[in-house]
Amino acid sequence: MSETPSDLRKRERWERRTQGPLLALSLLFAAAYAVPIVVPDSGPWVREVCRAVEWGVWAAFAVDLGVRLYLSPRKLRFVRENPLAVLAVALPLLQPLRLLRLVSGLLLAGQRARLAAATAQIRLTTYVAGSCAGLLLFGSLAVLEVERNSPEGTIRTFGDAVWWSFTTMTTVGYGDLAPTTGLGRVLAVGLMLSGIALLGVVTANIAAWFIAQFDRENAEEQRQTAAIEELTAEVRALRAELAAAGEGRAAVPEPAGRNGGGPGVSSPRS
Repeated sequence: MSETPSDLRKRERWERRTQGPLLALSLLFAAAYAVPIVVPDSGPWVREVCRAVEWGVWAAFAVDLGVRLYLSPRKLRFVRENPLAVLAVALPLLQPLRLLRLVSGLLLAGQRARLAAATAQIRLTTYVAGSCAGLLLFGSLAVLEVERNSPEGTIRTFGDAVWWSFTTMTTVGYGDLAPTTGLGRVLAVGLMLSGIALLGVVTANIAAWFIAQFDRENAEEQRQTAAIEELTAEVRALRAELAAAGEGRAAVPEPAGRNGGGPGVSSPRS
């Protein structure tokens, strides 16, 4: 069954209406994930509320995915075209760990941010900037959560975690701070690979922007050159017409007298 323009409009209308609320829910998920880590002395009820918020946000994204799937007549094609969205919804169901919910939250927020922008260039810039900020924040929170209570750990505060995440994503790696647990090292590998990929995308995006600027300037220069050449051709054609008209007037003999008499005939005297 093929998708009709009406089906596409329905799904696009749903995505436009829900992208704002879902992005706001993504920020709420970030806050719910961060509070128990940044404030480790928070009461049990705070942790329960944050956990409920995390699952509530996941449920909202699951409903959104279900509606989008329902509005798509070619459901297998929709799944093939949106594998990250399906994976993000399925991850917490496989094993309800906080880190899996973190990964799913990042993927879901990225999907909606990618759909929010209008043009391809703005969409790519927004997606890359959001991915960098999200990886930096959530990577810091995740490594702090797993490293803070390690006996040999050096990452004890949120500031240390942010510094470590930044140096890891940029592949600088000063070595003053490093994860000591197995899960922390897995997070480090993920941040390294993500940082390399994002830096490559940023570099390519900047190069594409400069190339687009040069192409735009060249196109404008070519347009001006074409306009000048067209104007020059019109001036030459006008000169040729004026010259031809002048030669035509010179070739026509003027009458000998006002009354049109022949040679030697003068007008009678009064």
